[in-house]
Amino acid sequence: MRLPYILVLLFCLLVALAANPAAAAERPNVLVILVDDLGYGDLSAFGATDLHTPHIDRLAARGMKFTRFYANCTVCSPTRASLLTGRYPDLVGVPGVIRTHPENSWGYLSPQVALLPAVLKQAGYRTAMIGKWHLGLEAPNLPNLRGFDHFHGFLGDMMDDYYHHRRHDQNYMRLNDQVIDPPGHATDLFTDWAVEWLSSYRHPEPFFLYLAYNAPHSPVQPPEQWLDRYRAAHPQVPELRARLAALVEHLDAGIGRVLAAIEESGRTKDTLVVFSSDNGGSLPHGSSNAPLAGGKQDMLEGGLRVPTCVAWPARIAAGSQTDRVALTMDLFATLCDLTGRAPPAPIDGRSFLPTLLGKSQPAEDRYLFWPRLEGGRRYQGRVYYAVRHGDWKLLQNAPGEPLRLYNLAADQHEESDVSAQQPEVYVRLKQELDRHIAEAATVPWKAPALEPNSTEPADR
Repeated sequence: MRLPYILVLLFCLLVALAANPAAAAERPNVLVILVDDLGYGDLSAFGATDLHTPHIDRLAARGMKFTRFYANCTVCSPTRASLLTGRYPDLVGVPGVIRTHPENSWGYLSPQVALLPAVLKQAGYRTAMIGKWHLGLEAPNLPNLRGFDHFHGFLGDMMDDYYHHRRHDQNYMRLNDQVIDPPGHATDLFTDWAVEWLSSYRHPEPFFLYLAYNAPHSPVQPPEQWLDRYRAAHPQVPELRARLAALVEHLDAGIGRVLAAIEESGRTKDTLVVFSSDNGGSLPHGSSNAPLAGGKQDMLEGGLRVPTCVAWPARIAAGSQTDRVALTMDLFATLCDLTGRAPPAPIDGRSFLPTLLGKSQPAEDRYLFWPRLEGGRRYQGRVYYAVRHGDWKLLQNAPGEPLRLYNLAADQHEESDVSAQQPEVYVRLKQELDRHIAEAATVPWKAPALEPNSTEPADR
């Protein structure tokens, strides 16, 4: 009597799997590696000739290289917010950098928004984060309270010293909720912790590991032996660039150790690895964004376009490459698609999983926005923007500057402002930007005030 019922269930299961190919395949482990301020021209796989990054190059070679991948902002916190929410950063309360001092902090991650680790946990993943958080220093915006089962890293923004791990004399190193004070270079620590976590992972469930290095962000502080080795190989390179290149090569070696740990555990084939940067390279600190114009803080291509690759030996063709335009926030939708989990609504990112799998995928017809809110003399607590549609890009590099219009297909270096020659395009992009600005204006970006009887600071 039970046989027809079982057959019906089996038929329904087969229909569901046919409708959702991602669910039909075994869910891969996921490792997202996000580095800090790495320029488009700071990897040998992306054209650098004065440094050598064999491990990241090998990762790119065994998967898909993205030549037009963009960070969601010109600086750190907003891009990290977009990675973990799948949304434009100013729509989740992070239009600028979250910092230690409230008077110079320009964001507060909305506690109401579901983060990627929480969504993947619902899909059966165990979640961990190692490295730089930079999305809040207090509850509720702490990694373990926003979906990560395990956190081992640095809560703050930049470190004042790679060896002492302080920001404004405050220690933000944590193992889950415990304050820790480990010795060693931060890059080595984050690598060691990732290797230890991967090597000891024995759970049957797949994992999601978010590994966020603070290198090569300033202070540009490579270990002396790495700097000596670089100088010996490249004696003609100026000191500023030599220090940055040595820090990048040291970072590459750490990433190589992490990838080796996955290999040694037999998980390489079934682990999807994403590598990207949170924004373009910082020109004053020796980075290169060649062949692009501008750098970190700029809305020019050099401030936004970042070296990115995705590898998954079981499904992504080795040596593949795409010029598809994608943003950091698209990773959220892509990983949801990969794991068969519907992303929470609303979401701004779009899945590029078909592209990764070698399938035809039409270009997205969408307007793309880049906001940044900042203080100081140059920015004065105001926002500046870029907006793109197709090959047209409208931007400014500081609040109050005239908006400039470029056609990226004809002018990759963004040298010729064609606003006067293309007034209809200018108006159309400006109207869409105005709509986005109006929507973002309704989203609070400061921590809510505490109750009157509270003795704690209201806006840390």
